[in-house]
Amino acid sequence: MISRNRQTSDNLQLQQRLQAYLFAGRSVVRAHVHSFGCQQNVSDGERIRGVLEQIGFTLTDQYEDADLIVLNTCAVRGSAEDRLYGILGNIKHYKTRNPDLIIVLCGCMASEEHTAEYVRTHYPYVDIVFGTSALDKLPALLLEHFEGKKFACDTSEYEADEFRTMYESLHPSREGRFQARVPVMFGCNNFCTYCIVPYVRGRERSREPEQIIEEVRGLVQSGYKEIMLLGQNVNSYGRDLQRPVSFAWLLQQIDEIPGDFVIRFLSSHPKDATRELLDTILQGKKIGRHLHLPVQSGSNVILRAMNRRYTADQYLEIVDYLRSRDPDFSLTSDLIVGFPNESPEDFEKTLTLVERVQYDNLYTFIYSKRRGTKAAEIEDHVSDAEKRVRMERLLQLQRNVATKHYQRFQGRTMRVLVERESKRSGYLIGKDPAFIIAEFPGSPSLIGKFVRVRVTKTHNWAVEAQRIEE
Repeated sequence: MISRNRQTSDNLQLQQRLQAYLFAGRSVVRAHVHSFGCQQNVSDGERIRGVLEQIGFTLTDQYEDADLIVLNTCAVRGSAEDRLYGILGNIKHYKTRNPDLIIVLCGCMASEEHTAEYVRTHYPYVDIVFGTSALDKLPALLLEHFEGKKFACDTSEYEADEFRTMYESLHPSREGRFQARVPVMFGCNNFCTYCIVPYVRGRERSREPEQIIEEVRGLVQSGYKEIMLLGQNVNSYGRDLQRPVSFAWLLQQIDEIPGDFVIRFLSSHPKDATRELLDTILQGKKIGRHLHLPVQSGSNVILRAMNRRYTADQYLEIVDYLRSRDPDFSLTSDLIVGFPNESPEDFEKTLTLVERVQYDNLYTFIYSKRRGTKAAEIEDHVSDAEKRVRMERLLQLQRNVATKHYQRFQGRTMRVLVERESKRSGYLIGKDPAFIIAEFPGSPSLIGKFVRVRVTKTHNWAVEAQRIEE
């Protein structure tokens, strides 16, 4: 208790010293946080927003209004890094216009070994860099900046228990008012050969189930209608805890929380998709009847080269079990086209799998070499032009598959959570528990509420509907 009190006192003193700099000659300081990439990154950004609000910043959505700009970066693909460096170049003029502007780079890209030095030498107007394990260090880094340090940096990693303690001390400033992201674990132990995540987010660290359940309970009581549980591989949740539990068990506990809400989660690794988990999804009262199950390739040769640790047949066993219990069960997936030395036969097996599974949606990517991964060391003999041809064939097949598959919803009634206004004037966008997108006419006053709609038309990505008045 003495140690905790001392830490609280130290944090208070740090905050007071920092605020003396922040509010010298001004009554308001504004911060803009821009998170790139996955839902986990966006969730981290909400924690960063919370830290900044606690210090005394007012949040703004505009770069030009900000006294502090935080770029919370993604490193999954090389194109993400290229885009970020382009943005860094573009925001230099804000610093020219306002020399007191503080620019911060953080997130996955900042956790790569080479990034901090590269940014320091090529973008000298960036003031602070910190990694994914140092979210709580931002106040101290800001104080270092104000006390004269030219380039404040912290890319250190916490041990698992230290990380858990740090993370639970951070309170998010959520971007949404009815949809909430709740991380259940961090990091990854899988080391797929194309993926940088284990190197920038570290090994798997699960949050204690009591912390997660209490957070969800509070969100539901506050009126949140959608809870998205997050992790690089949620299926392996709980194995590293002192008292191990399964993700299926955690889902069951959250499913029992009183309230009207839907539970979603990302992402699931097929090798850890147990029968217990599948049954939990199928039997859940509030768990969306949808599984995002990244397959990446339909070829066992490529799956081995990717270190995915399952075969196409094992993947299809999961699909067949779900569809045998619920023929309408919704499946989405990720696919990589053009992994190094993917043969025409390998690619044809991917097309065969897509036609066999009948996905509702696919997230497709042409392979992007990531420095520091095993796949980046493989000499690739497939041309970029051939990879683009394969991608177009895959996209066309998925359009055809989804056009036919979505017809099963024609005339049906759905209960959807209204998310936003459509680009189509007078229309709204919502999703049902199976993650099916519905567009229908309605008032913006319905956003954040559950409504019932009847499907009148189907497309290859969504359905059109009419609201059923209750």
